[in-house]
Amino acid sequence: MPINQELLDILVCPVCKAKVVLKEDGSGLKCVECNRVYPVRDDIPIMLVDQATVEP
Repeated sequence: MPINQELLDILVCPVCKAKVVLKEDGSGLKCVECNRVYPVRDDIPIMLVDQATVEP
């Protein structure tokens, strides 16, 4: 079950408070400002800074 669009609309990056978007492969939520990627496990976004990676 994919992440609900209503949930995606309200989630923001915990670091910079910018919008996050679902990566094409569905593996994470990427911040549009700081490029942190928060993992999605079992269709649950893990919005913890220590779990995030930074992608170019």
